[in-house]
Amino acid sequence: MPQKIVSISTTGQGLYEFTAEVASFVRATGAGEGLLTVFVRHTSCSLLIQENADPDVRTDLNAFFRRLVPPASDASMRWIVHTTEGPDDMPAHIKAALTQVSIGIPVVGGRLALGTWQGIYLFEHRDRPHRREVVLHLGG
Repeated sequence: MPQKIVSISTTGQGLYEFTAEVASFVRATGAGEGLLTVFVRHTSCSLLIQENADPDVRTDLNAFFRRLVPPASDASMRWIVHTTEGPDDMPAHIKAALTQVSIGIPVVGGRLALGTWQGIYLFEHRDRPHRREVVLHLGG
């Protein structure tokens, strides 16, 4: 079964599209049909399939999650106990728990079966830069 680890560098909170790299991996395998599993190996970021045509979608998603789960330094979050790694860490874990760390994408005719406007994103929930690892696994 073909596998690859993709490294994604982030510069802070936000959505980082890596659809092209995933599609390239699928093409390189020569597989016609299968199921691609995309898995992120971290607990303070997540994965999304989301619209990739209008950047306002990413802006609005970032704003929504900031309002839904503010930093631990916000008065509404004073109940948080885990603050060892900074005021953005526990909120990042909460955001990752609300989203997903693994997604499955069908491969049909040697291509990702994504819709016209769908892209694959790493959703970084921490403020500072990180190097994230995403495992791609194509099964039959």
